[in-house]
Amino acid sequence: MCTVWRANDGAVSSARRALDARLFVPGSEHPTRPARVPAYPGNSLDDAIGKLLIDTVTPLTLEVALAVQTELESRCDEAERLRSHEVERARYQSDLARQRFMHVDPGNRLVADTLEAEWNQALRALADAKERYEKRRQSDHAGLTDEQRGAILALATDFPRLWNDPHTPQRERKRMARLLIADVTLLKSAELRAQIRFKGGATHALTLPLPKSAWMLRQTPETVVAEINRLLDDHTEGEIANLLNGKGMISGEGKRFNRTMVARIRSNYGLQARYSRLRARGMLTLAEIAKRLDISTSTAKTWRCAGLLRPHRYNDRGETLFEQPGPDTPIKYQYQRNQRKNHAKSMSSAVGRNSLNS
Repeated sequence: MCTVWRANDGAVSSARRALDARLFVPGSEHPTRPARVPAYPGNSLDDAIGKLLIDTVTPLTLEVALAVQTELESRCDEAERLRSHEVERARYQSDLARQRFMHVDPGNRLVADTLEAEWNQALRALADAKERYEKRRQSDHAGLTDEQRGAILALATDFPRLWNDPHTPQRERKRMARLLIADVTLLKSAELRAQIRFKGGATHALTLPLPKSAWMLRQTPETVVAEINRLLDDHTEGEIANLLNGKGMISGEGKRFNRTMVARIRSNYGLQARYSRLRARGMLTLAEIAKRLDISTSTAKTWRCAGLLRPHRYNDRGETLFEQPGPDTPIKYQYQRNQRKNHAKSMSSAVGRNSLNS
């Protein structure tokens, strides 16, 4: 696909706009009007063309251009001599037509009228040739003053500063680019190729990777996905969102994380859920731990609150899985007996203190 991007259409687009492009059909001199004009996100292309312009407008290139201008000025006399031949030929044809008219028999009005018309036509051709000669002569001898040459060389310093100034409006960058660039031809294949033609006739080719699709621009960074996968071993999705926000990480859309977003990323990237990870480590549900210890689920909850069991949350609703019972895990009724013993000890201590006080 070939797209010609003319300077009149805006050589540098806004950073958040697609390029205005006009499609040219091969073999046609005029742009067609397709139902859908191809467009490309202009961020990378804008930056590449801007860098090219800054690299082009340098003191060296301007000095070369001024040297060429000086050489052209030195050849003006030769060019003027060649162009004067056209005026001399026109004058010769005019004099010849005048002589033919002056020698005609006045009585032969038909021939006289024809020769007079030819003389008038030769006079108009001579006037046009003189006018063209004077215009070209004035333009050739215009030249550049020392002040103008200094201003052109100062452009090499002013242009990069003005282009990179964040306060320069985008429309001003467009105007500067229009002064330098005639058009840009975009060729889309496996990559984006930009053929840039400057006003002076010079050309330059840029090769850029194709702009990413919208879904690719919003894709979650790989570092974030890896961090979520690591944190799922020890944290719930809500806790992971808080940890990521604390580290300053953002989503592909540039937003802060929340529990729902982390859950969606885990599902879209096929990450193992925290529940499955804990189960793979051999952890038991509430019913399984209660059955293993031969207690009721309510007793298991009581032991969990008392710190006798080691729970691990697997979601943000407080649901937990339990570690396998170890040698220090309490047995049935032991918690109640320990409570009674502690209560008895406290009562006996209180009685002893009362007897001493009496």
